Amino acid sequence: MNETYFLSLLIFSPLLGMILLAFVPKEQEQTIKWLGVLGTLPSLILALFAFSQYLGGYDLNRLAEKHAWIQFGKFAFLSSSTFTVDYELTVDGLGLVMMVLTALLATLAAIASIHIKKEWKGYFMLFLLLEIGMLGVFAAGNLILFFIFFELTLVPMFFLIGKWGYFEKERAAYSYLIYNGIGSAILLLVILILFARTGTSNIALLKEMLHNPQAAAQMIAPISTDLRYGLLIALLVAFGVKLPIVPLHSWMLRVHVQAPPAIVMLHSGVLLKIGAFGLIRFGMGLFPEQFYRLAAVIALLGVINLLYGAFLAFVQEDFKMVLAYSSISHMGIVLIGLGALNEAGIQGAIFQVVSHGLISALLFLLISILYERVQTTQLGHLGGTAKIMPLASGFLLAGAMASLGLPGMSGFISEFMAFLGLFRSTPILAAIGTLGIIMTAVYLLRAVLNITYGKAQSRVAEANVSDIHAIELIPVLILLGCIILIGIYPHILAQPLKAPIQLMMNGLGG
Repeated sequence: MNETYFLSLLIFSPLLGMILLAFVPKEQEQTIKWLGVLGTLPSLILALFAFSQYLGGYDLNRLAEKHAWIQFGKFAFLSSSTFTVDYELTVDGLGLVMMVLTALLATLAAIASIHIKKEWKGYFMLFLLLEIGMLGVFAAGNLILFFIFFELTLVPMFFLIGKWGYFEKERAAYSYLIYNGIGSAILLLVILILFARTGTSNIALLKEMLHNPQAAAQMIAPISTDLRYGLLIALLVAFGVKLPIVPLHSWMLRVHVQAPPAIVMLHSGVLLKIGAFGLIRFGMGLFPEQFYRLAAVIALLGVINLLYGAFLAFVQEDFKMVLAYSSISHMGIVLIGLGALNEAGIQGAIFQVVSHGLISALLFLLISILYERVQTTQLGHLGGTAKIMPLASGFLLAGAMASLGLPGMSGFISEFMAFLGLFRSTPILAAIGTLGIIMTAVYLLRAVLNITYGKAQSRVAEANVSDIHAIELIPVLILLGCIILIGIYPHILAQPLKAPIQLMMNGLGG
């Protein structure tokens, strides 16, 4: 591999697909569909290759890139590198896992986009631009580059929701833009304060300055303890919007219901996880002492998310809303694991990020298959699908089992580790949180059994529908296979995460 430009090639390879699409007439829909899917493959191939090399002992530091980029003035009394922003890419085990997840879901979501009805060319160009932003977030080596990639995801998502969504798509798109825009503004404020006080946006150098008293002497101005608490809380709000943390969640419900299911696969599978990644990388990474002090609050927020999402999912009559509240509930498990502040909890939180990404993508893919047949996701109109669509119903039940934490599937590993960590640190809070796990089984089985084995409904019977098609079966089998693989062989995920988690634990004092 070309070690100098490998990460850039991985991140920006979807540009090739965008360039080819630009020269294809919009009337050639079949060619556009193929190019849209093929445009996601180079990133997936490169990500899987890097992952396999890393499992074999390859040093990811050799992939780091650094090129001169922006110089904000020169000052005689400061070093030449102060107030300089370089183009820096770097990746560790956590970032690489997230890039593999992103590239995989992007390819599968592109295949699932067969249900899009109009303007394929514009759709896939925005789709590939979104993939570039998502991949870049997980490899950015400095805060400003991270912010640029972070913002790059907002624009294509806004148009993908607003143009290709359902009945209230404009409202959902503007809710997405406003809430995430506010979160971005808060994040930018944190970045600017750190840049002004330290003279650098390099993540590794910031960690050194904030953790090492000797390196702190290089700062332009000191960062007091109170300011560090303020910056951490600001990060918690900024990434809490993305995750989302209750009560910053209402926008996400609209997106899950109104956006095209293929886009929701990426939104629930990757974009929500940027919030968790940011809390881990910057909240815990830059301010470990303050994060330690606020750990109980973060764990409490996680339990609130878990219970709130679970109880409201139980009373929903639209299957999309059930899964939307389920996502809120499952993101609570991420907060619970991080708030535990021990190795088991943090590992469980990261496992949950990956596991939920795969499971939610599978469930929303199956939703799109159901909707295309009967034009509804209302539970009261979907009874009896097991007779007409036995294969799709079986996969739906398997996805629900994974989401409620059935042993042998990825959901069990993540939930078990997160709660094990919380029971070690705050057993009373963990005991309360287990109610959410019980409710997860209740609302998922209620919804899925009502759809598959409930009273047969005329909407289903009269639709004369076919079962799952071969092209739809490909992403379903891949997602379910990954879920089972992690469930029965968690070491494939634990091994690349071992070094980053140990580094986090060292920063937190062991």
